[in-house]
Parts: sequence; C-alpha cells; structure tokens
Amino acid sequence: MDEVWDGRWVADRLGIALDSDPAAPLEGWIGLALRRRSTRAHLLVSHVLGKHVPLDPRAAYGVGMRLGQHTREVLAGEPAVVLGYAETATALGHAVADELSVTCLHSTRRTVPGMRPALTFQESHSHAPGHVLLPEDPTLLTKPHPIVLVDDELSTGHTALNTIRALHQLCPRDRYVISALVDVRGPADEALVGAVADELGTHIGVVSGTRGRVHVPVGAIARASELLAAHAQAEAHSGAARTAEVHAVDPDWPAGLPESGRHGFTFENRRAMEIAARGVATRLSEQVRGDRVLVLGTEELMHTPMIIAASLADWTRPGQSVRFSSTTRSPVAAIDEPGYAIRTALRFPAHEDGAEGDRFLYNVAPATGGTAYTDIVLIVDEVADTAPLWTQGGLVDALAGVCERLFVVTLPTYLPR
Repeated sequence: MDEVWDGRWVADRLGIALDSDPAAPLEGWIGLALRRRSTRAHLLVSHVLGKHVPLDPRAAYGVGMRLGQHTREVLAGEPAVVLGYAETATALGHAVADELSVTCLHSTRRTVPGMRPALTFQESHSHAPGHVLLPEDPTLLTKPHPIVLVDDELSTGHTALNTIRALHQLCPRDRYVISALVDVRGPADEALVGAVADELGTHIGVVSGTRGRVHVPVGAIARASELLAAHAQAEAHSGAARTAEVHAVDPDWPAGLPESGRHGFTFENRRAMEIAARGVATRLSEQVRGDRVLVLGTEELMHTPMIIAASLADWTRPGQSVRFSSTTRSPVAAIDEPGYAIRTALRFPAHEDGAEGDRFLYNVAPATGGTAYTDIVLIVDEVADTAPLWTQGGLVDALAGVCERLFVVTLPTYLPR
C-alpha cells in the first residue's frame, strides 16, 4: 500500500472529509475511488475485504470472524440465519456465519433454471440493483428466528431496510441484526432504522467494525464527472500480451458439496469445505513456483476461493506470499496515481452462462513501479467456465498477460435436488 492514504487523491479533489473514531480511523479501513455512475461520486474501497484490493486471505477471514463476534454479543445466544449480500459480501457473510456456527445464505444475481426466488429486493444505489434469494430449504426464511444481514458497508442502510421489509412480510420475526464492516450513516439514516423497527413491530440491531462519517460537498458529482473525463484513458489497460503458462487443475471436489452459499450453506458444509479446500491447496502447492501468488474468486464466488487461499498460505515457504481478490461487476475508474485506491483495471466480457456486459478486476495488473504476481490461481464454477472465459480478450487471456503461471480451477456448480 502507498505511504499516502489511498483515498487522498479523491478526497483532495472532491473536498471529501472523514470523521471517525481515533481508535479505529476510517482511513485504516477504506480508500476512495471514483464511481462510473451519475448518482454517486465516490466509492468506498475496503482494505479488509479482499474484493478490489488483494489481501492476505487469513486477514480477510479474520475480519469477518471478528464481525461475527460482535454480532454474537447482540444476538445474546439466539440461533440465527446469516444473509450475505451479493456480490461483495458473500465471503464476509460466510465468515460471520462460521463464527456463529449457523447456516449462511447469500443473495444472487444469477438465474438458476427451475428455481423460483423465495424473495426479491432492490439495492437502489448499485449498478446491478436486483437481488434474489434461492434457498434450497424453503423453510430457511419462513421460521421466526433472527436474521443477520451482512454487508461490507452501511452508507445509508436503505438496502438492509428494504430487505427487512421484504423478509418481515414473508415471516414476521422479533429481531434482525445488520452487520457491516464500516458504518458511515448520517443521523437521519440512523433514525430511520428505529422508525422502521417501530413500524414493523420488531427490533433491529446494528453492529460494525468501525463507524464514522464521510462528508461529501455539494457539487461533488459534477466535479467527479470532470475528473473521469480527464482520466478516460486510465482504463485502457487490458493486460499485456498473453505470455503465461496456463494449467487446468482438477479440484477433486466432493460430490454434493456446495461451492457457495447461493442455496444455503450449513455448519456441516463448513467442515467438509475446510477438508476439500485443503486438498485443493495441497495440489496447488505442488505446482505454484513463484514468490507472489494470487488466488482469484469470480464475482459472487468468493468464500471458497478465500478458504482455498488461506489453506494455500499455510504451505508458503519463506519469502512467498499469498493474496486473495475477486472479479467484480462494479465499474470503477482506475487512475494510476499515488493516493488513489484503484490503480489498475482489467476489463473483460462476462463469462457466466447467459450473462452479458463487461466485468472487471482491480489492482492485479501491476501499477507503475509495482511488481507483477508470479502465479495466479483463478477459481470458477462450471456455469462460469464457458467459451468467453477462454477466448481472446477474455479473463484467462487478460490474466495470462500479467503473470508467469496461471492455474484454472473449475468447481462443480451445486444445484439443489
């Protein structure tokens, strides 16, 4: 990470100021980048999530477990179900559920043939606002146990409250908990939580890793548009010529073990996952040769790659490092300047079966003065292992231009019976 805070570039140019607890300053948790959206000027870029900024997978998992500990205190022993938000907080939701030893479900934007959504809701500020819930167990959301909603940030809390309204209509319950890494809501948004709880006749608790305020001046969106226009060429980088060795790695994945929480993921699944992930990591450790290793998840598929990366990190030799990150749907401006959170971007076509549009990968291609990864491990599931993944200009092609060796691991896509 740069010595200068990686939100300084945006903060100085847009006039953004942060207020936070000196014991847990926001600058330690987030950087800033420019969104490619007209409704909001900036993006909070997490340092601790492992999504847009590659991170030690054990650190990412540990932060999620600590958030689970805070959540446990609020639940006071009540059993719960954890709901993580796609796509950013899928792995985070798993980690919270692991700490609570309960079932995790995450929302999805993937259409699954033959499955009718149990619930739909909107994330109004997102580039991809529609969420659906597809639990295999139809009673998962219709029992009156508490539900924990996990996200990486609370900027307004409106998405969580929209979800709670929909869940409460499906099955009224006495308690909800909103758990986020960073809470930057203003006073009006904080008051709205209590108002919605009173309206529904329930209790809504909120826990976070840190709290603060992000003060954005009037006119920031217009100024951000000017900056985006001035740096339009920054995203032109789509990877160098394809030079890496590319290897397919058989995961030897156990039959019936879900690769994600799209349809629900139980505590028993967790135990099987740890064993399976260690097996994949063992095979990878025999093939990975370089000192800088990146394990890469794809969109919603973050939890399993994170656990595999954490297992692989246990095999590292002195001088070798393992980092974890993920591709994303989120269009963010890349500007290769000190003090900016998204230094480089790789852009490539969507490769999930039936998906359209472009996808992105940030801070993996080396920035100016940076060092490339020697080995990248790309983890996809079968639905995402399609021709666009492998064709010229696809993700494999882009990654093969920024490392020495690329390993592709394809997991079976779990479909409910």
